[in-house]
Amino acid sequence: MADETKIDPKLLEDPVFRRVLADALEIQDRFSAEPVYAKTGKGFLKSAGVGELKRIKESESAKKRKK
Repeated sequence: MADETKIDPKLLEDPVFRRVLADALEIQDRFSAEPVYAKTGKGFLKSAGVGELKRIKESESAKKRKK
């Protein structure tokens, strides 16, 4: 029997919920559970790569320049 979680239709219209859901689905494939922690659900998030780190650094630099 599949676990089908129902989401309140009103919640689906909430822009904040939609953004959080989109972000969560975007990183889902990057989450890797550790074998030791498989029973607790703990693990880590794999890096998306060098491009992601470069974007973060550029974003931080831009914020500092604006100040």
